[in-house]
Amino acid sequence: MYFGGMETLTKAPVLARFGYAVSDATRARILLALSDAPSYPSDLADSLGVSRQSMSNHLTCLRGCGLVVAVQDGRRSRYELADARLGHAIRDLIGVVLAVDPSCCAPNGECFA
Repeated sequence: MYFGGMETLTKAPVLARFGYAVSDATRARILLALSDAPSYPSDLADSLGVSRQSMSNHLTCLRGCGLVVAVQDGRRSRYELADARLGHAIRDLIGVVLAVDPSCCAPNGECFA
């Protein structure tokens, strides 16, 4: 389904997009930060210790995945989660405790397979 030039996804494709977005540690940290409160790219870059160019690239990816939106605030853009339910889902996910096989995945979550 298309909406205003954008494709609308549900179910498994939504999970796949979310999985891709959080497969990068910086993007995961951005989503965690935005689950607490909307923020400006420069503030996010400073708080997460990444360059502004890197932050811009990650926010572009997250926008493309449909997870964040840019809201005009005067001459600046403030970023927030595209849907408040994402914040609830993120907070629920970080409460999950996983038993992992260290021979399968690196400490950063990257799989060897």
